[in-house]
Amino acid sequence: MTTHELAQVNTGRLKNPLDAPQLKDFVDNLAPVNAVADAADGFVWRLQTEGGDATDLRIFGDEWLLVNMSVWRDPNALTAFMYQGTHRELLARRYEFFERMQEVMTTLWWVPAGHRPTVREAEERLLHIREHGPTERAFTLRKTFPAPGVR
Repeated sequence: MTTHELAQVNTGRLKNPLDAPQLKDFVDNLAPVNAVADAADGFVWRLQTEGGDATDLRIFGDEWLLVNMSVWRDPNALTAFMYQGTHRELLARRYEFFERMQEVMTTLWWVPAGHRPTVREAEERLLHIREHGPTERAFTLRKTFPAPGVR
């Protein structure tokens, strides 16, 4: 039985309002991509409102910053989902929808199995990685750390 799961947060500063024609492909593919995530091997949970996604939620109190947060079994499960199908296609087109940012906009961290992270928790982890770089507290897929208690 696993004692920890992998939380991830990624954020993006919109170039246009969600109802703008420039974001139509992004918005139209949210439900299908979320359905694939929900069914993916190793998927545990994702942040969502009653609308089925997190587009009504914001991070750092910024009306232009979308937040996406989910929990996975491990980095391999997250990576397998990220780089396949429609998600991969939209990821390749992200700068059509979102501004290029200089600061770190995504991070990973281990949570106790069953814990569901909050947006406030994600903000703290993003601030940590921005200040300290990848550490056991907040890291990236390129620089991962094992779950607590795993060597």
